Amino acid sequence: MVGNLEFSLLSAHGRARRGTYSVNGRTVETPAFMPVATQATVKTLSSEEIVGLGVQQIVCNTYHLWQRPGHDVVEGAGGLHSFMGLGEGGPAILTDSGGFQVFSLSGRRGRGARLPAETEGDRDEGWPELDGENAVPEGTSRERAPIVRRLDSDGVLFASPLDGKLYELTPERSVRVQHSLGADIVTALDECTPYPATREEVRTSLALTHSWERRSAEEHRRLNERNETRRAFFAIVQGGMYPELRAESGKILRELDADGYALGGLSVGEPKPLYRETLEQSAPLLPEDRPRYVMGVGTPADIVHAAAHGMDLFDCVLPTRNARNGQLFTWEGKLNLRNARFKEDFTQPDPGCRCPVCTQYTRAYLAHLVRAGEFLGLRLATCHNLYFYLQLMRRIREAIEERRLEKLLERVRTAYPE
Repeated sequence: MVGNLEFSLLSAHGRARRGTYSVNGRTVETPAFMPVATQATVKTLSSEEIVGLGVQQIVCNTYHLWQRPGHDVVEGAGGLHSFMGLGEGGPAILTDSGGFQVFSLSGRRGRGARLPAETEGDRDEGWPELDGENAVPEGTSRERAPIVRRLDSDGVLFASPLDGKLYELTPERSVRVQHSLGADIVTALDECTPYPATREEVRTSLALTHSWERRSAEEHRRLNERNETRRAFFAIVQGGMYPELRAESGKILRELDADGYALGGLSVGEPKPLYRETLEQSAPLLPEDRPRYVMGVGTPADIVHAAAHGMDLFDCVLPTRNARNGQLFTWEGKLNLRNARFKEDFTQPDPGCRCPVCTQYTRAYLAHLVRAGEFLGLRLATCHNLYFYLQLMRRIREAIEERRLEKLLERVRTAYPE
């Protein structure tokens, strides 16, 4: 599969790397942050705004788009780039396999995974009956039939929380849906290992994951050859919090010769020290000549830490979800615009920031919009937060090239103490 994505290392500082890759004619500079466009939208922003911010790659959700509007609809529109109005010059698109959503939804009454101790529930956006991240109706009953009906070597059988319709997700179907969506980067179907889990539970899960990923890779190759496309493929290393199982997973998945490799099963509720220890041990397991993606990470401090240990790609809902809760990421730390102290604060939201929001509006105005429940407040906060994350990645790349990443890490830790 190598050749579908051309990755080059440009400079390094310790284990940190600065690089670039191209896929289907779209270029991504690494380390890079990928905004989450769960349902073919980065919430509250237009595709024109996403392109204008300089986003180079986004993540779309196979599980949700498969159910609504349907991958056949997206394919009929010419794929996600056309469907979203991104244009040929828009960002690259990575699609996840859909597996994580199936597993996380199984015990959450229709909700996606929540990030602990970061944000409040998204219940005040004008659609109180919808979950703010996944837009799945919650209904009025607290009792629901189990969503996952069967999970075995074939795949997963689950009931849609939208209408109760049964769906069967297999490795082959996941890949076919992702190809139909027009993804530039397709990911393997894996089982996200929960935390906590015993060594034997993780070992059993790994056997399933490796089987599914081999089948995913085979189907991906078949579709690329049949359709004469050059979509890239990422494998996902699992293994829970057990270093020897992570090493085993990394060794087995190298045989797939994937275009890139991801670390899955992290930031799923484990203590922060354990998360960081596991990441530091796991990063060297991934091939040096391929992009390395840590899934679902994260906070500014987590991103700088992971980049310092050789990770290249990141995605997280924090910049958009926090914006919808009236929170701004700034170089002085996180600001909660609902606080009374911002009511008459006519200063720039983030001193020194040159985003379209900070150059035109004040903290007092944004605080007013948030408290009044105006959608413009959500849009402006989202715009700023994504600009902040993209600026953070630019500074990480510069710091690697100039060999001063430790100073940037100290600054971010000061602004975002843990």
